[in-house]
Amino acid sequence: MHAIYTPVFSRFKWKTIVVFALIFWLSSSLLLDLVVMPELYSSGMMAQPDFAVAGYSIFWVFNRVELICAALVLTGVLVLQRMPGFLHRRTAIAFSTLLLGIALTYTYVLTPEMSALGLQLDLFNPASTVPGAMDLMHQGYWGLEVLKLVVAGALLSLNYKPAA
Repeated sequence: MHAIYTPVFSRFKWKTIVVFALIFWLSSSLLLDLVVMPELYSSGMMAQPDFAVAGYSIFWVFNRVELICAALVLTGVLVLQRMPGFLHRRTAIAFSTLLLGIALTYTYVLTPEMSALGLQLDLFNPASTVPGAMDLMHQGYWGLEVLKLVVAGALLSLNYKPAA
C-alpha cells in the first residue's frame, strides 16, 4: 500500500491515469455505438441467424475492456481522494462506483441475456420477428449507455481542469 503514495505515483499521475482511462472508455464506447453497430446493421448482418454469436463475441471483448477501464477509474479516484487537495470526493467515488456498476451490468446481465434471446436454436423454423423482451433490453442498454456517457463526462470534468 505504501507504493501508491510514493513520488512516482503522484497526484498528477493518478489524475492522468483517470482522465486517459475515461477518455479511452468514452471514445471506444462511442466508436462501437455510433460506427460499428450501425455499420453492421446497414450491411444486413443483424438479420443473419448467427448474428447473436457474432454480437456476443464483439461485446464479450468490449465488456471486459469496459471493466478494466471502470476498475482503473475507481482505483484512481480512491487513491486521489486520499491525497490532499482533491475536491468532490464523495461525488467522484459515487460516479466511479456507478460506472463500475454499469460495466458489470453490461457484462453479466445484458450481454448474456440479449445473446440468449437472439440465439437461433431451431434450424427448421427460423424466427422472423424480434422477441419483445429484446426491445426492452435494447431500451435498457441505451438508457444505461446515455447514463454512462453523462456520468463519465461529469467525472471527467471533475478530474480535468485545464491550466489557466
